[in-house]
Amino acid sequence: MTSLETLKARLLASAEVKVEYDRLGPVYALVGAMVDARHEAGLTQREIAQRIGTTQSVVARLENAHHMPSLDLVTRYAAALGRKVQFDLVAAE
Repeated sequence: MTSLETLKARLLASAEVKVEYDRLGPVYALVGAMVDARHEAGLTQREIAQRIGTTQSVVARLENAHHMPSLDLVTRYAAALGRKVQFDLVAAE
């Protein structure tokens, strides 16, 4: 096991950490998909910002995943890449 995997396993052994990790998982997945799509399009944060009418710093904050992104901003970001956002509600485990 790599050191990152070892650290993750050790941290997730804590019930409190696991709850927070599970809560934030969808946010990190969404933001990761957004960044991947921007890279695939060959665009910079500044170029995305210009397309959605905001600043590069707003895009940087959006992509750092420290805060829950607004649905409006995510939708505009996706549209700037010629994409759309889809959500699924699935049964809780």
